[in-house]
Amino acid sequence: MQTLRTPDERFANLPEFPYAPKYCEVDDGEGGTLRMAWVEQGPAHAEPVLLLHGEPSWSYLYRRMIPILVAAGHRVICPDLVGFGRSDKPARIDDHSYARHVEWVRALAFDVLDMHRVTLVGQDWGGLIGLRLAAEHPERFANIVVANTGLPTGDIPMPEIWWQFRSAIQGLPTIEVGRFVASGCLRPMSDAVRAAYDAPFPDDSYCAGPRAMPGLVPTTPDDPAAAANRSAWEVLSASETPMLVAFSDGDPITGPMAAIFQREMRGARGIDHPVIAEAGHFLQEDAGEELAAAIVAFLRDR
Repeated sequence: MQTLRTPDERFANLPEFPYAPKYCEVDDGEGGTLRMAWVEQGPAHAEPVLLLHGEPSWSYLYRRMIPILVAAGHRVICPDLVGFGRSDKPARIDDHSYARHVEWVRALAFDVLDMHRVTLVGQDWGGLIGLRLAAEHPERFANIVVANTGLPTGDIPMPEIWWQFRSAIQGLPTIEVGRFVASGCLRPMSDAVRAAYDAPFPDDSYCAGPRAMPGLVPTTPDDPAAAANRSAWEVLSASETPMLVAFSDGDPITGPMAAIFQREMRGARGIDHPVIAEAGHFLQEDAGEELAAAIVAFLRDR
């Protein structure tokens, strides 16, 4: 597999992100390896909180949440998905698949870090990947937080705004990742923060991951990932693992999923689910402090 690696200097002096990365190698699925990056903060003995970002962001998205979770005594693990952030970037769109992304995160979380009693926090693709892991390895997870995400099976049509996003990110000659993230926020974003979202992608040759991910979302019942996602729904809907549904009030893409998670997931029953106000799809960027506080309160009650 041909890969690209973003030069380290692209990540120098990022606003509000002083965290030094850690690295490991995972199997690329073709006989080689890929370097995955993550940041880790908090007591090594504490139960881990796994923060998974989505498309087209990276671990920088969680920068305002990390110190709040650490101050509450948690060990925070925040990876960069393959193709994003400081992780290696497969050069071809076809190198990406839903199954591969699930396996790459599994390898980091369990083979490398051997995490147990994990609290999953998944937004966007972080939920699509993390919920699969929680369903397929339930013994590893103590709590689940879903935030502006879903677990599509292709049985329910995607909203028109999502199709517009998919068409734009797949069809533009160049992708301005920072602009896409800003467009999914309700609160103003500074030029420096927008540049930090652009940092992993020096030019469009690095953007196979952002281009690929919308095409990996199951949109038809016979999609390659549809059966596995249906199985995950069956497992999770019957699971007693506590689930916090913490969606924003301004996400036209995943907003309707909040009520579905609350209704369908056994672990979500009897929990006071917050609505994060004045926040768009990227609620960590718009309201990271509020989301982190809700997670801290949720875990305090467990």
